[in-house]
This record gives sequence, C-alpha cells and structure tokens, in this order.
Amino acid sequence: MDITLFSPNLILPTHIDHHFFPSSNNHHTNNNGHDQIISIDMQTNNTNHHHHPQNSHNTSTSRSSDSGEPSASAADRWASKLLKECARAISDKDSDKIHLLLWKLNELSSPYGDCDQKLASYFLQALFCKATESGHRCYKTLTSVAEKSHSFDSARKLILKFQEVSPWTTFGHVASNGAILEALDGETKLHIIDISNTLCTQWPTLLEALATRNDETPHLKLTVVVTANIVRSVMKEIGQRMEKFARLMGVPFEFNVISGLNRLGELTREGLGVQEDEAIAVNCIGALRRVSVEERRSVIQMFHSLGPKVVTVVEEEADLTSSRYDYVKCFEECLRFYTLYFEMLEESFVPTSNERLMLERECSRSIVRVLACDDDEDDHENGGDQECERRERGSQWCEKLKESFSAVGFSDDVVDDVKALLKRYRGGWGLVIPQGDHHHQDSSGIYLTWKEEPVVWASAWKP
Repeated sequence: MDITLFSPNLILPTHIDHHFFPSSNNHHTNNNGHDQIISIDMQTNNTNHHHHPQNSHNTSTSRSSDSGEPSASAADRWASKLLKECARAISDKDSDKIHLLLWKLNELSSPYGDCDQKLASYFLQALFCKATESGHRCYKTLTSVAEKSHSFDSARKLILKFQEVSPWTTFGHVASNGAILEALDGETKLHIIDISNTLCTQWPTLLEALATRNDETPHLKLTVVVTANIVRSVMKEIGQRMEKFARLMGVPFEFNVISGLNRLGELTREGLGVQEDEAIAVNCIGALRRVSVEERRSVIQMFHSLGPKVVTVVEEEADLTSSRYDYVKCFEECLRFYTLYFEMLEESFVPTSNERLMLERECSRSIVRVLACDDDEDDHENGGDQECERRERGSQWCEKLKESFSAVGFSDDVVDDVKALLKRYRGGWGLVIPQGDHHHQDSSGIYLTWKEEPVVWASAWKP
C-alpha cells in the first residue's frame, strides 16, 4: 500500500463512481448497509440526501461547524509533551536526555493503542531517525515497502472507505470540479492537466456533468502528470477504466500519462501536448508541496505559460516551510497537523478498523520525510526534490500564486455543492469562506475545518 498516496500528505479523490471502481462481487453496500456513494451533479446541484443523514451542521461562510465535542488540544496530550521535549533535546544535542526520552516513548507508544500511543509511535520513528541521522535510509525503505505492497485493488478499497467516513479529501475535489466546469463552460475542446497522484478518481463526476450538459458534449483530453512511482505502476489499468467510463457516459475522450519526471519544473507546453484550440485547466491537488521550496514560483510561472482558463489548487493547511531550519518549531507544527488528522481518524472510524490503521501507518513516510531528512542533501542526491512534503498555508500559497494569477472566487453554486457534501458526514466539519477585502491574500479560496481548525484549503485561479 502506498504510504504517499493515501496519507494526508496527498489529497484523496472525491467522488468514487462504482462503474469506474466496481467491487469484485458487484455488491455496492458498505459495512453500515448504506447505498453506494452518491455523486453531486455539479450543474443542477441535486444531491441525494438518503445517504448519511446528519443533524446540527453549520457550514457558515464566516465560521466552522461547532458540532461535536471539543477534543483535547495537542498541548494537553502526554504524547505531545514528551515528543516536544525529545525534539528540543535533539535540537540541543543533549544525548543523555535524548536516550532517556526515546526510551520512555518506546515504552509508552503503540500503533494499536489510543491516539496518544499512536502519535508517540509514529513520531518516535522520525525522532529516532533524526537522532541517528538515518532518515534517508528509513525513508527509502518505507518507499520500497510501499511500492512492493501496492495494488490497485487495495488502493480502491481504502479510497472508498476513507471517502465514506470523512470529507478530508472529497472537499477539494468537489470545489475543483465546480470551478473547472464553470471556467470551461461552452468550450468544445477541453484539456485538463491533472497533477495529483490520486488515481483519476476526481474525474467520473466531471464526466457525468459533461454528459448531461444541454449543449453539445465537448471532447475531453485528460493528461495525467505522475510524479510517484507507486502511482505509475497502476496507470495503465486506470486509463482503461477511464476510457470505458467515458464511453459509457458518451463523452469523446482522450487519455494521456506523463511520467518519468525528476520534478514538475521539467514540464513544458510541448511535452504536455497543448494545442491552440483547446481550453486548458490545470488541476493541482497536493502537488505543489511536492515541489522543492526554491522551485515553487517557477512551476507556478510554467502553469501561467500554458494559457489556462483556470488553475485549481488544493493543499493542506500547515506551515512546514518557513520553519524548516528551526527544528523545534517545525516539529511542533508537524505534530499539530498530524494530531488533528489522527483525531479525525479516531472519531471517523470504528476502533477496530483496518482501514484506519492503514491510513495511520501511511503517515509515517511523510513524517520521516519532513522531520528526519535534510532537504539540501536530498536535492543533491535526487537532482530535485520531487517529494518535498513541505506544506504551506493557504495565505503563503496565495502570495506566490498572485504573482502570476488572479484569484477566482467560488460561485454560490459550488459553495452549495460543498455544503451539501459536508452534510453527509458526522458533526464537527465546517466550511469557512474568508471575509474582507477581495484583494487581501487571506481572502482567496475556501477552507475545510475540523473542530473549528482549518485543515484543507481549496482555491481557483485565472491568468
């Protein structure tokens, strides 16, 4: 199973269509007896509400949902206190304290325990790698294990279950699909450049929407830019399924894959096969954080050179970039972010869920990558940091994106679609649309919140 693909370091796909991902026994009922996952019609905003009825949801544009019991903050957890103390000891090079704290954490941690024990277990691995300077070796081992155990079927099952219980990944896809459909409305030749490593599961919903347009069904070319070896291994099967689904929907369709890149900065208009008569959309889901910090502005400029009608960007709300040379601050932010994620998993899945355990285990790679691998060394070894993992907050991405693009506000229809999505899930989720001056860097995009904490940022841009 892919540690990169389904951990929070990469946004999961939104709508899983069971024509596209049929189960082996063709039976579409989940463990709770609910019917198959419902798609949102992005044009009519019709949603079937028989799935996951919810109460007490507030998807206000000014604040997040306050339903659900408040969880303990990271600062109140015993694991958080011990982990932070150990990070400070490593920063101070206090070997005696490091050994004592690593021993304590090893005694108390367990990947099968409660949230504290799980956090202690996965962050202990990164701290040990940092203390012993074995981060790159550990990271490569985790990558190798993931590649060997990865399969399309296991990925499909994990995606379906995660989507069923949490909007963490569906949020960005619904927002992006809405923005793309509106920006390309009326065009007859569409070219979507998808940079996301999410197995194309964003696109069945969009194909359905194109098939139901009142005017002539447009021709869609989908170019998938693959930057992870694990995803590359299953792209042939995914392409075949996409083509079959497009035929079923009656949408003229062309599917292309671009792989083997060392970094996104190598992409060119010619290499992407962009034609003059195509309406271009660039879709970046968790892609920009995989670009080395120094190359991010040039990649954004490359997007601009393609002449797109719209660029959609979805990233998780954490700043692991500005503090990258301050180990303690970076550690604390990383711990804050993953504490939210682990708490979300704990409340979304039943305690004995294998899918939950898999998702938690898959966090280990990105935690090790951020906290135990030296960026400069990795850049030198790989000729470019294609799995940087250094997230930035929405306001930081806005600062870079506004050098080449203008923000496109999400329409009321798209916001309504996102609100309808959140109503399918348990309490605690919310939607925030920043208020104030449209030109202020913090006012671009929308945020998914969990227990009033922003966790995912979605945005749309035009040249």
